[in-house]
Amino acid sequence: MLKPSAAQDRADALISQAKKAGADAADAIYVCDASTQVQMRLGNLEDVERSEGEEIGLRVFVGNRSATVSSSDMDPQILSALVGRALDMAKEAPEDQYAGLAPEELLLKTEPAGIEGDDGQDPDPELLRELALRAEDAARAVDGVTNSEGGGASAGRSIVALATSHGFSGAYSTSGYSLSASVVAGEGDGMERDYAYHSVRFLEDLQSPEKIGSEAGERAVSRLNPVSFQSGAMPVVFDPRVGNSLLGHFIGAISGSAIARKTSFLLDALDSEVFDSAITIIDCPHRKRGLRSKAFDGEGLPTAKTKFVDNGRLTQWMLESAAARQLGLQPTGHASRGVGGAPGVSVTNLHMGNGTVSKADLIKDIKHGVYITELIGMGVNPVTGDYSRGAGGFLISNGEIGAPVSEITIAGNLKDMFKSLVAADDLEYHYSINVPTLRTDSMTVAGG
Repeated sequence: MLKPSAAQDRADALISQAKKAGADAADAIYVCDASTQVQMRLGNLEDVERSEGEEIGLRVFVGNRSATVSSSDMDPQILSALVGRALDMAKEAPEDQYAGLAPEELLLKTEPAGIEGDDGQDPDPELLRELALRAEDAARAVDGVTNSEGGGASAGRSIVALATSHGFSGAYSTSGYSLSASVVAGEGDGMERDYAYHSVRFLEDLQSPEKIGSEAGERAVSRLNPVSFQSGAMPVVFDPRVGNSLLGHFIGAISGSAIARKTSFLLDALDSEVFDSAITIIDCPHRKRGLRSKAFDGEGLPTAKTKFVDNGRLTQWMLESAAARQLGLQPTGHASRGVGGAPGVSVTNLHMGNGTVSKADLIKDIKHGVYITELIGMGVNPVTGDYSRGAGGFLISNGEIGAPVSEITIAGNLKDMFKSLVAADDLEYHYSINVPTLRTDSMTVAGG
């Protein structure tokens, strides 16, 4: 695997070739990945996989016309032909008045912020095998667990380099480790499955296999013998591991492309109160060892802490340069891209701030409701905000979490759900998008 400086040189060289060949402007992104994955099942080694690969993508502009090409072959002759092909394609492409590189005056010009994204380790597969085995063993040791879908461990490193023809060149490396277990409890038609996993940038931050395994086993057993219940409008409480999906819908609704195309249920919501006044939503790209931390975005703009929702109010859209031009605004440093196609947008380490009540206090006045730990399907309309998904979890009766429920449907509208959300004070940073336990009183629950 190349060092970041060598990856940066490779992207710079491709830009130089494109300019010499006649491109008015260009950007190039180089990505190199290497990973090892080990899967154990029922105490036996089921799979070991090692993958390594590198790709480079080039986007060229001829006037207002552009084209993107990519290659996994770094042979100089192949790359030279790639440049020629990109220019030929661009000359035949339709004009787009909004396409182009990011504004030059906004590019990152200082030393990138340190994010501690790479611990430099390359664990031996034997260590990964041991971690996966211990996680599965711990899960299978939970009373009531009858079968296993396996324990898995992985380790990987990535290098990303970006260069533009108008002055930006940068690169960074990241490491990543994950550990998981998935098991089955019960017998016959009464079987239930569940899982637990943990992902980190530094190996030393990974939770113990025993913790992950026992959590997976206990979750599976707790879902046995689901009960029926009375359907209707009722409070719905989201466990943090599924509640973060609500922020995923929010981010999709404030993306520049959705706003420019007028396909968002939050189209007219800028500077208005979208959530309760106690809710704050923040993106933190420089969090040390954060799962998605990065110093610059996919167009070479500096990243910065962004408060998308401040005391319930939506403060800004999430924009890359093309959508920003279409809307007459400035890009926000959230551009994201792969080696193919134009940049889109994405968040880094997003979270909803803590509320002021404990989880117990959040549910203590609920006489009849549900606590959701699983969501199924993608029944969400991004234009209207209508929301309907399969779910599973537990009944809430007289302020206490009780018997499990499965194969239920929860439905509402995201606008109403956002406005009624109340957050507990139990925020933890386990994922790239994190929320505390969340409650909404504006949903209908059916089935079970």
